Amino acid sequence: MGEKHGLSYAIVRDEGNGYAARLGLRFTVPDYLREVYTKFSIDLPRLNGEQSWTLAMPARYVIDRSGRVVAADCDPDYTNRPEPEKTLGDLRAIG
Repeated sequence: MGEKHGLSYAIVRDEGNGYAARLGLRFTVPDYLREVYTKFSIDLPRLNGEQSWTLAMPARYVIDRSGRVVAADCDPDYTNRPEPEKTLGDLRAIG
């Protein structure tokens, strides 16, 4: 993703949602949704790299160079996401 879009920052992937589970941000996809995913050829276990049928709640963290989390947004409703301007403002604040 970073190379494809020429990004100058790291994008972290939580394969298997293990870290999300440690943070309490992982949930198991209910059976009725598994059927929907399957009908749309979404192979969640393959994408996750393991067989759990889990997803992480959408979350966004801005972390400064010292490793301190300076901004965080998480909402179980995947349609609620921070506006790009908020992320840019958070990044500007850490300089």
